[in-house]
Amino acid sequence: MTVEAGDAAQERLRRWRLVLGGDAADGTGRQLSGRDAAMDGALTALYGKAERPATGRDRSAGLGASAPSVARWLGDIRTYFPTSVVQVMQRDAIDRLGLSALLLEPEMLEAVEADVHLVGTLLSLSQAMPETVKETARAVVRKVVEDLERRLATRTRATLTGALDRGARVHRPRHHDIDWNRTIAANLRHYLPEHGTVVPERLVGHGRAARSLKKEVVLCVDQSGSMAASVVHASVFGAVLASLRSLDTRLVVFDTAVVDLTDRLADPVDVLFGTRLGGGTDINRALAYCQSRITRPAETVVVLISDLYEGGIRDEMLKRVAAMKASGVQFVALLALSDEGAPAYDREHAAALAALGVPAFACTPDLFPEVMAAAIERRPLPVPDTV
Repeated sequence: MTVEAGDAAQERLRRWRLVLGGDAADGTGRQLSGRDAAMDGALTALYGKAERPATGRDRSAGLGASAPSVARWLGDIRTYFPTSVVQVMQRDAIDRLGLSALLLEPEMLEAVEADVHLVGTLLSLSQAMPETVKETARAVVRKVVEDLERRLATRTRATLTGALDRGARVHRPRHHDIDWNRTIAANLRHYLPEHGTVVPERLVGHGRAARSLKKEVVLCVDQSGSMAASVVHASVFGAVLASLRSLDTRLVVFDTAVVDLTDRLADPVDVLFGTRLGGGTDINRALAYCQSRITRPAETVVVLISDLYEGGIRDEMLKRVAAMKASGVQFVALLALSDEGAPAYDREHAAALAALGVPAFACTPDLFPEVMAAAIERRPLPVPDTV
């Protein structure tokens, strides 16, 4: 065996030893030391098995029920693993080891690698947070929100500004409002080759962004526990949409109750702390509230973000959607607004909406600006092929 082949074989044994966890049955015969041993210890603390049968108190192999031990573990995994792996391990720790209560400790929050999922956990615990922790929690949430805004805001504004400009075009424009590119394209059949020019029969112009021409957007967001990531992204997009002068944006969140958070849209962190993740779902009640606030249906886009598990009156919900569409409302149904694809959802309700001409589909944050632009321009939505 060559030296290179021997090194490759040892590296495979090392990796298998880390994967298998070091029980007697792993069969590698490989001993770990140094950094590898520390990595193995961090993995064992979360995924390993205790040497003795677990009791009610022994829920893990190495993480005690104290914030300092968990904070040390969080520091270890951030040292040994990339951020994407750290975020997965944090979510597993919260789920497997019952660490939700420890997130209420400031030192724990300061050690956490913040992501959308952690924000969802903090929001679900916000009502139980002691005052000493709330400021730390808000700082964690704000960091995630600002990262999302940096990623999403510029493209969203550019895409929707273009859609709003196109949607506001007029056909009897003043001279300085003429859109020459679109005017020429619309009149190419009137090209006079002998004169080398186009004689326009119809002028196309840019509409003026007067208040009377504003589009209205209503984001109606399910805040049941399964929708946490969607709530976070919706709050960021709500703030971005509210910053566009040509849009009037309303944000409504609901479970069995309905809360209008429009007055908080200037700060998505305030929006998020105004939500209450968990509880049941009454889509019909939420849509009834949204419908009551629509004044110009033909200029309104309603975006329902929900997994469609309706706890209210199903038939009334569907009748309400049909009535809004009949009045001229552009209605969009998103099963999720996150990077994680379609969640579990009520397929019967999704099929019923599709029969009304409202396809229900999961939407990534990167696709959302295109979905909104299509809705504003009243053209077919860019529904993913998987639907």
